[in-house]
Amino acid sequence: MNHEHSTQVPNETFYTLSIDESLARLHTHPSGISSSEAATRLERYGKNALQEAAGKTLMQKLLAQFKDVMIIILLIAALISGVLGEWTDSVIILFVVVLNAVLGIMQENKAEQALDALKQMSSPNAQVIRDGETRTIKAEDLVPGDIVLLEAGSVVPADLRLIESASLKIEEAALTGESVPVEKHIAPLELADVVIGDRVNMAYMSSNVTYGRGVGVVSATGSATEVGKIAGFISQEDDDVTPLQRKLNELGKYFTIIIVVVAVIMFVIGFLQGREWLDMLLTSISLAVAAIPEGLPAIVTIILALGVQKMAKRKAIIRKLPAVETLGSTEIICSDKTGTLTQNKMTVQQAYIGDVLHPAEQEVQSVVGHEVFLQIMTLCNDTKITTSEGQIELIGDPTETALVDYALKQGWNKRDAEARYPRRAELPFDSDRKLMTTVHDIRTEEGTLFRSMTKGAPDILLERCSHILIGGQKVEMSPAHREAVAATNKSMADRALRVLAAACQDLTGMPEPLNSDTLEQNLIFVGLVGMIDPPREEVKEAVRICREAGIRPIMITGDHRDTAAAIAKELHIIEDDQGVLTGSELNLIDEADFEEKVTHYSVYARVSPEHKVRIVQAWRNRGKVVAMTGDGVNDAPALKTSDIGIGMGITGTDVSKGVSDMVLADDNFSTIVVAVEEGRKIYSNIRKTIQFLLSANLGEVLTLFIATMVGWKILFPIHILWINLVTDTLPALALGLEKAESDIMKQAPRKSSESVFADRVGIGIIYQGILEAAITLFAYWWGHTHYAEDIAVTMAFATLGLIQLTHAFNVRSNHQSLFAIGPFSNKYLNGAAVLSGLLVILVILLPFMNDLFRVVPLNGKQWLIVAISALIIIPLVEIVKLISRSKHKRT
Repeated sequence: MNHEHSTQVPNETFYTLSIDESLARLHTHPSGISSSEAATRLERYGKNALQEAAGKTLMQKLLAQFKDVMIIILLIAALISGVLGEWTDSVIILFVVVLNAVLGIMQENKAEQALDALKQMSSPNAQVIRDGETRTIKAEDLVPGDIVLLEAGSVVPADLRLIESASLKIEEAALTGESVPVEKHIAPLELADVVIGDRVNMAYMSSNVTYGRGVGVVSATGSATEVGKIAGFISQEDDDVTPLQRKLNELGKYFTIIIVVVAVIMFVIGFLQGREWLDMLLTSISLAVAAIPEGLPAIVTIILALGVQKMAKRKAIIRKLPAVETLGSTEIICSDKTGTLTQNKMTVQQAYIGDVLHPAEQEVQSVVGHEVFLQIMTLCNDTKITTSEGQIELIGDPTETALVDYALKQGWNKRDAEARYPRRAELPFDSDRKLMTTVHDIRTEEGTLFRSMTKGAPDILLERCSHILIGGQKVEMSPAHREAVAATNKSMADRALRVLAAACQDLTGMPEPLNSDTLEQNLIFVGLVGMIDPPREEVKEAVRICREAGIRPIMITGDHRDTAAAIAKELHIIEDDQGVLTGSELNLIDEADFEEKVTHYSVYARVSPEHKVRIVQAWRNRGKVVAMTGDGVNDAPALKTSDIGIGMGITGTDVSKGVSDMVLADDNFSTIVVAVEEGRKIYSNIRKTIQFLLSANLGEVLTLFIATMVGWKILFPIHILWINLVTDTLPALALGLEKAESDIMKQAPRKSSESVFADRVGIGIIYQGILEAAITLFAYWWGHTHYAEDIAVTMAFATLGLIQLTHAFNVRSNHQSLFAIGPFSNKYLNGAAVLSGLLVILVILLPFMNDLFRVVPLNGKQWLIVAISALIIIPLVEIVKLISRSKHKRT
């Protein structure tokens, strides 16, 4: 919060005030403040955000670009050149250094913007009452006097004086160190000198609601909160430097040492050969600056951040940048069932009316007795029907809404039925009876009578039935009838359907008293209905892709064993019941045994959140990279234990989302698979970028080193610097935007310990760098033997610059042919190659640039040799790929 804003009401006094005194002090009331008043207070008090470290100024960013040792050496070289009268070299070196700094700042800003956008995606929300209405706003827009609603799973968004509490418990470990949740009350405290942990009528920013619900008035926001007063408490995001970036930084250090040694050797050899010491000094320094990939970490950050934004568009919101890399290594995905693998919507699958079983999609209007069946299913039911923007919405228990939805599809409208058969009495469902009964007016030709309608557990209801409705006629229930109903019930249950039975009886008068004995005896059995939360259609394909990609999907659910097994079989997560383990069975297995046996199970049923930690840990102990989904407060430990914690964006609590590395905006398992594919693609593209930059740099080093060894003055310092400047950044970023290779999800997961140079990347860097150097040296040799020295230098300059751009197309795939993936299918690389190529060619074509760069115009034949030299690397690399693919097929 900005220090210029007005001081807020002293936060520490509110726990001694009554609710009315607190509301009066804050000039508010239980129905909240108005939107206009909130805007005024936001202007006065500032955002509800903790103080963040001040960002770097433009000057600080600019100076940071010149802290690199190699840049400092280059500046010294420019100074020496100027002192010795070599003004052209001096000016051009300074131009290249400044332009490199500007590009560096642009890269840094791009990365910061992408990461800021990432933080905005994960910005927490708060439920408030404003203008007398409940609404959801960003937590940072809260102001003192706002009325905030709390429920289990919420993160307290500001400091609150509680004004309502219903079994409210809040965990305040971040402030007090006490992990046991505190039970909250609303009465004022008598003593003023009370520690935070004993202020039971307050809720403090960043603490977690673990149970119950409550309402509080905002007493302080931002830096005025208790959290805001704790120095160094700001722990919004982890360090955004990823493991890959750390590896690259280390690589850069080793690479720098090697290149400096090479540069020193070149300088010494050139000096001993009698060449100008200043010329050799500048060449050696230019080589070192050009060869060290100092921009690689920044380019990697941009590629990661752009990938994160693309993932967000595909419903996978990455909260922590390292998760992008880890996704590519995922070997196990532990997923909840409800809502993630399934639709989170109970759906009727079968209806048994009278003595005939009907699939849900079959119309039953022609079935005698269907009307009574649908009456019971919709009228003995508390679902509410609303209409929003022309769409019917069902509000109520998922099981009951499934029955109303089924009836609607059968042409039976609950609202119309309620008007025709008004409810007169009811016996609500309870867990002891496992039944629900309602009584309705039924008008017949003989007059009005009462019909009791009962639904509930089939085994319980069947015991209370003396008759059965068959063909629309009430007949006495025989043992054969009972066996038929019981067999149908079992067949439905074997399919993991949740089965409800329906029964009724007609009454001439309202019985007294209204209880189970008077309403739920001697009933007429009408039918059964079987329902299930069906799998999401797209998840079947996602599971298949997982299998193909070497990823093992694991289902973890609190649901019953049979239901879990049925869904898992349908999704092909398991083939038989051998792969299912229940929580109670898991309790009987010790840690060591479970670690051995964990590979046997792909479905865990009736488990608690504590079991999830054991499952994740067992897989991790076997060296697997584990992703874990969760939506509840109690899922937080498992989410933290896993390599990638995945929160649910729709059903997830703020706590579960807060500890997650990734949040699913649609709670869909298939989105995890999409994210894994995107993660693999991003990592693959980063490796392509590394391969491109290092092979190009190696080509430059070898070209100059070998030329120096044989006494050739092949390139001037400015040539190296210019090539490095114009051919590195744009093609490297374009490679980061390469589409995923067609077989990327048919490959085994990458081991997290795997080197960035694995999978032929290291070999590619070496042989491709050698090829670039050899072709460039050939172009110089040709020019040197057929033409003048200045033409040979120009041909070498043009060849080295252009060959790097054509080679960028080679590294689009280390396995597949460039022509198989489409040589020009990456439009970003096409643009980057054209622009960078023009910047190389224009130096030779424009007369005023010739003197600056010490090059001369080339004729058609010379340009043809340069073009052939630049393009020849493509077929050469294609031959290597072909040999590699042939070997792979044989093995």
